Amino acid sequence: MSPRTPALGIDFGTSNSAAGFLDGKPRLIRMGQGQSTLPTTFFFDYETRRTLIGEAANRALLDGVEGRFMRALKRVLGTSLMHERRQILNERVTFVDIIARFLSHMKTRAESETGLTFDRALSGRPVVFHGADDPREGQALDDLRRCYLAAGFREVEFMAEPEAAAIASGALDADGSVGLIVDVGGGTSDFSLFRAGGGTAQGTAGLGGVDILANHGVRIGGTDFDRAISIDRVMPLLGRGTELRKAMGPGTSPTPNAIFNDLATWEKIPFAYTPQNRRMTAEMVRLAEEPAKLSRLARVLDDELAHDVAFAVERGKIAANGGEDGAAIRLDLVEPGLSAPLSADAVSESLARHADALAQGARETLRMAGVDAREVGQVIYVGGSSLMAMVSAAMRAEFPAARHSFSEVFTAVADGLAIAAAR
Repeated sequence: MSPRTPALGIDFGTSNSAAGFLDGKPRLIRMGQGQSTLPTTFFFDYETRRTLIGEAANRALLDGVEGRFMRALKRVLGTSLMHERRQILNERVTFVDIIARFLSHMKTRAESETGLTFDRALSGRPVVFHGADDPREGQALDDLRRCYLAAGFREVEFMAEPEAAAIASGALDADGSVGLIVDVGGGTSDFSLFRAGGGTAQGTAGLGGVDILANHGVRIGGTDFDRAISIDRVMPLLGRGTELRKAMGPGTSPTPNAIFNDLATWEKIPFAYTPQNRRMTAEMVRLAEEPAKLSRLARVLDDELAHDVAFAVERGKIAANGGEDGAAIRLDLVEPGLSAPLSADAVSESLARHADALAQGARETLRMAGVDAREVGQVIYVGGSSLMAMVSAAMRAEFPAARHSFSEVFTAVADGLAIAAAR
C-alpha cells in the first residue's frame, strides 16, 4: 500500500466488526457509546423505510419492529446469492450493496472521529471462506473486494485474520518462541502458527515482530455452534423428528429436515418465510402425530420469529458455557413458558464434532509448518467464539504443555490490521 494517505484496518466479521488505524499504537474507532465493535447486523424498517445497522438493528428486532433482519452475511460471500437482486424497502439491491453500506458506515464513523480521509483499507479475511479447494474461494474474495470499492474505498488489500492477530500479539513472547493463534469467529475458525522475533515468511517481517509459519482455516464458527444447539435442543420442540400420517393410506413418515435446518442457520433465516414453507407447514400440522409441536413451527413462520429463536439459542449457549445454574433456551415468544434446558454437558454433546474439527485444524496447521506440538509454547485465543469452553478444552488436549491465554479476544484482529496497514 502507498504511504501517501492513511489506511484503515477493518475486521469485517460474521457477527461483529471493528476498525482501527495506527496512532503511535493501534487506535480503534468508537462504534457506539463505549463500544469499539459493531454487530454485523442489518434491519430494514418497513414503516420508516430506513436501514438500521449494528445495535440499532438488534434493538429493532428485539422490540418487535416490523421489518427484515439480517445477520451473518459474510457467509454469503462467494455464493450466487451475493449478486441476486431482491426487493428490500423501496429498491432492488444485491448483498454487495448491503455489505457496502455497512462498510461505508464504518468508513464514515472513522473519518468523523479522526478528521482523516480513509481511501485505503486493509481488510481482514478468513484463511478460507468455504474450503481450501472450494471453487467459491476466489469469488468470495472478489465479492468482498467489490463491497469495499462500492463503499467508497479506492484501494483495498487483504490479510488473513489470524495473521493480523499474531501481529498484535507477537510481542507477548520472547524472540524465537513459537505461538499458535486460534481465531474462532462467527463463521470461520482460523489458525496462524508464528515465531516471535521477525523473519520473512509471507512478508510479515517487522510487523509486530512475528514470522508467520503457516495459516490454515476451517469453515466452523459461532453460528455453527448455535445451529448445532438449535437443531438438537430447540427444533425437536417445533416438531423435528416427529411423524406425519400419510395423506393417503396407513402409515407415517418423518417430518422433512430442510425447514428445521434453515430456521437454525443464521444466514438462511431471511429466506425461510415463503408462502411455500407456510403452506407446507400448515399441511404438516394437519397430518401431525404431535400437532402441538408443529403448531409452534407454524407460529414461528407466520410471525417471523426465527431470529428471536436464534438469539435465544445464543443467549442460552452463553449462559450454559458460563456455568449458570438453570441455563436454558427461553422461547416464551413462541409459547408462554416454553424453554429448552441447556447444561454445559448438553452443549459439549452438541458441539463434539466441531471440537474434533478444530483439533484437526490445529494439527493440520502444524503439519503445514513441519512443527511438532511440543514446540508450541503459547496458544493465544481471539474471536468471540473462542470463549466457548469446548474450544480451549480441545486445544489444551492438543497442546498440554503450552501456556493458554486470551488476548483482546474481540479486537486483536483489528489491532493487528491497524499496525499492518500503517507499514
